[in-house]
Amino acid sequence: MSIRLLGLSGLAGLLSSGVALADVPQVAADIVPVHGLVAKVMEGVGEPELIIRQGASPHGYSMRPSDARGVQEADAIFWIGPELAPWMEDAIASLAPDAEVVELLEVDGTKTLEFRTGATFAPHDHGNHEGHDPGDGPAHEEHAPETGHDHAEDDHAGQDHAGHAQAGGEHGHSHEGLDPHAWLDPENARVWLDAIAATLSDLDPENAETYASNAEAGKAEIDAAAGQAAATLEPATDLRFVVFHDAYQYYETRFELSTVGAIELSDASDPSPARIEEVRDTVRDLEVSCIFFEPQFNQALVQTVAEGADVQTGTIDPVGTDIAPGPDFYPQLITTIAEEIASCADGAR
Repeated sequence: MSIRLLGLSGLAGLLSSGVALADVPQVAADIVPVHGLVAKVMEGVGEPELIIRQGASPHGYSMRPSDARGVQEADAIFWIGPELAPWMEDAIASLAPDAEVVELLEVDGTKTLEFRTGATFAPHDHGNHEGHDPGDGPAHEEHAPETGHDHAEDDHAGQDHAGHAQAGGEHGHSHEGLDPHAWLDPENARVWLDAIAATLSDLDPENAETYASNAEAGKAEIDAAAGQAAATLEPATDLRFVVFHDAYQYYETRFELSTVGAIELSDASDPSPARIEEVRDTVRDLEVSCIFFEPQFNQALVQTVAEGADVQTGTIDPVGTDIAPGPDFYPQLITTIAEEIASCADGAR
């Protein structure tokens, strides 16, 4: 695997003169949504370091020395997994071999979905939610989509994670395996809060009660945000829309939305001309109402797909570039995406 780092071994040596660790664990998180969950659990005790700077795509990120220092000094690292950032696996092994590492896609109870490989998608079958209202609060064990996995049951069935999300051309690597954007299901975030609290409590028993209390408070905030998002999205459940890259199926499934296509694949690799043409045809043939772009990626492609169609454009961002990092981040992410989708739906009427 090609690692986009400036000599990991050399960088490790460069950073070896760091200050002594305090009693409270030094903690690092890969992306802002994970950082927000960790920050909530650590609220009043400490603050985690963010590895992948806000606004950058995690799929092919190049760490700066300050990012690497956060990894090297960490007692605990929370990250989605190699499906999202394949380069990070070797970075952790090289810079933080003794850290407690929690790969969130592997946490028991996490609901996962397979990659979608085509440019266009069949509408979601929302029947397996059995009338669940995402804002109803914790009836949390029964909502794994049919095509997904619950790690409490099958622990991946021995899947090989290597290469699921490498940077490169659309046909240059495998797109089989897990879609890594699992943080966009609020149910997963609830599960992860408990896992974060348990890990930190093992490292720092003196603050275990605070970590557990913060996790419970975080789950209540997530339930409230999911309820608010469900209410906001109620007029948009029949909306047909296209997204820039296929990052939202967890959110779509949880809130019963219908994305009908994505310009780029789940790992944000460059789309082929044939894929762009297929999405353009879908926009015209299915009378798509909205196309959503993301601030991190090439917005000109959105204009190419929208050309000649009577379609609204809007912005949604799976990593919340414009939301302040911290303990309040995650609920704001869930409600902000809902507001942006509903706003585009209003404009399309």
